[in-house]
Amino acid sequence: MGKKKVTKTTTTEEVPSHLPVVREGEHVFGVAHIFASFNDTFLHVTDLSGKETICRITGGMMVKADRDEASPYAAMMAAQEVAKKCKERGVTAIHIKLRATGGQGTKTPGPGAQSAIRALARSGLRLGRLEDVTPTPTDSTRRKGGRRGRRL
Repeated sequence: MGKKKVTKTTTTEEVPSHLPVVREGEHVFGVAHIFASFNDTFLHVTDLSGKETICRITGGMMVKADRDEASPYAAMMAAQEVAKKCKERGVTAIHIKLRATGGQGTKTPGPGAQSAIRALARSGLRLGRLEDVTPTPTDSTRRKGGRRGRRL
């Protein structure tokens, strides 16, 4: 019976495989695609390439009444949920791409856009670039309303 070797194991903190490896003081960026129409507000956070979805939440998922889907309150609740999920997955900063209906529709973002951006900023996420990506037609089909326009 010889002497048994005793090996000491050192425990190191391992980052789970789905979280990015980050040094102290660095930020992990994601891209928040905010689509604010007058019927609903969508918040879709992806990685920088846009291929991998981190989370996707709408204003309609936060409220029960259909008429409240596009409200600033629903957008604020959705943005708070998005921020919570981003922090769980290791994203600490976001670039924002804001989109309205565009095309034939209105080029103005809906009522939930501003409150969603404010809620993301107040939740502790760092904001990078803010970009408007509303599609604008260079030449398109005829708009609705007729030759003399919409008469009130």
